[in-house]
Amino acid sequence: MNSAMQSAASREHWLDRIGIPKHLAFGFLGLLLFMIGDGVEAGYLTPFITSMHLPLSSAALMFTMYGVTVCISSWLSGALSDIFGPKRVMWVGLSIWAVFEVIFLVFGAAKGNYQVMLIAYTLRGFGYPLFAFGFLVWIAAATPAARLGSAVGWFWFAFAGGLPTLGSLFASISIPLIGQMATFWCSLGLVVTGGLITLLGTRDHRGLQRAPGAGENPLKVAFGSISILWQEPRVAMGGVVRMINTSSEYAFLVIMPGFFTQVIGFSLTEWLQLLSVMFISNTICSLLAGISADRYGYRRVIGFMGGIGSAISVPLFFYMPQFFKDNFAVAAIFGIFYGLTLGSFTPMSALMPLLTPRRKAAALSILGLGAGASTWFGPGIVSVFEGSVGIQGVIWIFSGLYVVSAILTRFLVMAPESERRAAEAEGHGGAVLAH
Repeated sequence: MNSAMQSAASREHWLDRIGIPKHLAFGFLGLLLFMIGDGVEAGYLTPFITSMHLPLSSAALMFTMYGVTVCISSWLSGALSDIFGPKRVMWVGLSIWAVFEVIFLVFGAAKGNYQVMLIAYTLRGFGYPLFAFGFLVWIAAATPAARLGSAVGWFWFAFAGGLPTLGSLFASISIPLIGQMATFWCSLGLVVTGGLITLLGTRDHRGLQRAPGAGENPLKVAFGSISILWQEPRVAMGGVVRMINTSSEYAFLVIMPGFFTQVIGFSLTEWLQLLSVMFISNTICSLLAGISADRYGYRRVIGFMGGIGSAISVPLFFYMPQFFKDNFAVAAIFGIFYGLTLGSFTPMSALMPLLTPRRKAAALSILGLGAGASTWFGPGIVSVFEGSVGIQGVIWIFSGLYVVSAILTRFLVMAPESERRAAEAEGHGGAVLAH
């Protein structure tokens, strides 16, 4: 038996051994390019808007409205993937992104029309979650449970590697060379290229599979992706933890460009480079955290390294650059620490389906809901509190929220092994999420 297992392991492709399903390899590459394109504008959209002689609140409103549509789309991604199959959902997401980006650029940014920019950018928010989280559903369907933590680690490695890590780095290089508007158009090219690589290059049949019975009763599937909130309180808690996870990131995209350029003394290029360095560490930690969770436990990595770590790293990233003004190295050190702690939440993507093995798609929908909610929750906190307590007060609000996330993580107990095995034995392997 041992020799047979060893023989099977020796025939296993090296991609499978490191946690990337071989038949989805092009999907990870395409996702990386897609998210690079999506993240190009992240670090300079706020300065672009304020350069139109608009207040910071206009940028915060745009990010908040965008976050609302991202939230809705992130929640729907799991249910729609069950109903139509993740690959079809990803095609829709790519199309939405491309169409509304063209409208944003041609009729909004090029003409200095903030209203058109706001509407187009808001509607474009439906695009990337359908593409990215549709692929996450596909990964969950195609990956053995024992390696799911590693696979989602690679997913977030590609996701965060693009948004905003390499996207911001790309912008820091391209803006001095070709300007901001041309850089916007480059982002569109990257998104379309990455989307086509994923959708045309990945041929795994599970991408087109629907959940059993989804075609006959799609409303039941859609309702199940929200009713799980009160039927499975642990899943609801997990959604809150995921919302807190990246809320500060999206808030920082609103307040930190001005803070580092006006208070600390960095140029826009230096800020974009700092953003890239910060999220390079986040990307690496996203991968390592997924692998570590498979070995040391999900709650330990998420609660301690993620929750408590972020509660410490957020204020340090704000205060330390003020003690060492115009010192890029110091800012980078504490930016790296912040990125590492955010990346430690990555195992949430593997933990959520394990909280309720018979309702994996619904659990991932709530994960997507939490991820999407962070895109408006973070800027929303800025909009509500920045005027009264300032940036310093906002920083401490986020630090407190990370302590709350660490406490909630202690209640995220996985379903018993017998229940997880029973779910697999009941013939759920044919569903989109193998449930």
